[in-house]
Amino acid sequence: MVGSILGCGLPAQGHVITTPKLDWSTAAKLAAEAVRTCAAQGYSVTATVVDTTGHEQAVIKGDTVPLQSLSVSYRKAYTAYAYGLAFNKNTTSELIAAKVTGPANGALNTIPEVLFVPGGVLLRNAADNSVLGGLGVSGAPGGEKDEACAVAAVTKFKAELR
Repeated sequence: MVGSILGCGLPAQGHVITTPKLDWSTAAKLAAEAVRTCAAQGYSVTATVVDTTGHEQAVIKGDTVPLQSLSVSYRKAYTAYAYGLAFNKNTTSELIAAKVTGPANGALNTIPEVLFVPGGVLLRNAADNSVLGGLGVSGAPGGEKDEACAVAAVTKFKAELR
């Protein structure tokens, strides 16, 4: 009926939207494993999981990380989620390699939450490949090391991402 009123002739759909996301304990396990993996290599890092709203769901901060790693890990997770979803890329490194950083003027980099730096991983449902959020890691000496810790955590818990 709503479709008819608006002139498009489509039947009305439900008014409730359900968005899948990880439960808090799985999000915390992913973040903790990323921190643990980096710590085993001598790197103190912060790991942040964002849910499908782009908000922080879990944050684990290593013992000696610099203050900025909190916001940087969030921004990497947010970028991996938001732009990985939009461009079907699994890491911030893949986004950078695909030159998804925006126009030459760097307009995408002016969005406060966005950070095109290696260290973010898109979280996908192991059953159907749908997107569940993002994991970002910051604090190791180089984004590629951050990203390796994030990928290791996702790989370890892949079966639980359903």
